[in-house]
Amino acid sequence: MIDQLYNLKKLQSDQKFMERAQLQSKINQLDAEIMLTHNQINSACVQKFGAISDFAVLEMHKNTMKEHVKKLEAEKFGVATKMQKVIEEIVELQKETEQYEYMLDEIKQEKQLKILKAEMEASEEYVQSKYINR
Repeated sequence: MIDQLYNLKKLQSDQKFMERAQLQSKINQLDAEIMLTHNQINSACVQKFGAISDFAVLEMHKNTMKEHVKKLEAEKFGVATKMQKVIEEIVELQKETEQYEYMLDEIKQEKQLKILKAEMEASEEYVQSKYINR
């Protein structure tokens, strides 16, 4: 039973590690998109002798991109919060896994001690039977 619980907790931990990796990938993707948008804001321009309305359109475009960056940063914050929760769950699962692993080790040691005691008794009986036969 403990062995099954140990395997379950280990599997759950592995799943949480994969979920954490996916969230980290999402954060990296959002960072890249934010950086790309900042570059677009910095490089957006109008022609040298363009109409005055071009400047108004350019300003609207920059404002739209700034708003997009704010949305991306909010989404990134949400993903980072989820990732923090997943990390906390991983820590808890690892604690439980270690507890079950410790229990399994204790059970194995007890079994080994029983086997050793049985072998000692068998060898003592063998030695005693040899002395009796003499």
